[in-house]
Amino acid sequence: MKKVIWFLAILFVGFSYSPSQALSAGDRKPAPKEDGQGIQFTEAAWKAILQKAKTEKKVIFLDAYASWCGPCKLLQKNVFTKKAVGDFYNAKFINVKMDMEKGEGPALSQVYPLEAYPTLLFIDGNGKVLKKVIGLQSPEDLIAIGKSVK
Repeated sequence: MKKVIWFLAILFVGFSYSPSQALSAGDRKPAPKEDGQGIQFTEAAWKAILQKAKTEKKVIFLDAYASWCGPCKLLQKNVFTKKAVGDFYNAKFINVKMDMEKGEGPALSQVYPLEAYPTLLFIDGNGKVLKKVIGLQSPEDLIAIGKSVK
């Protein structure tokens, strides 16, 4: 009986041990971040964004998303944060993220009806949709899509 108890105790301790616990807090290296290198999104009101697009003669890149959308979260985490994507989109577009179920989103979804999330819209300063893309994109595909917008 003692052997069984010892065996279970050793087994429990063995499974509860994690190699990351062996490192002290000073030894752990944080995961690399790409903060500030990806797409920089504006938080201005939609009317101001349209006016800015007209004034600067730029196209608006609108990420129409929902907070519960898994592919939207992946796009935000794995694509918008990439340096190459940020370099291209920050230079060429006025970038906007809009939760289409909050704030100005519901009214905007009446103007630009959506079929699914995420929907990526390229809109001119007059509010005309130049291109519409639905779904998760790779960084390379997102850059290619941006290059195709006239």
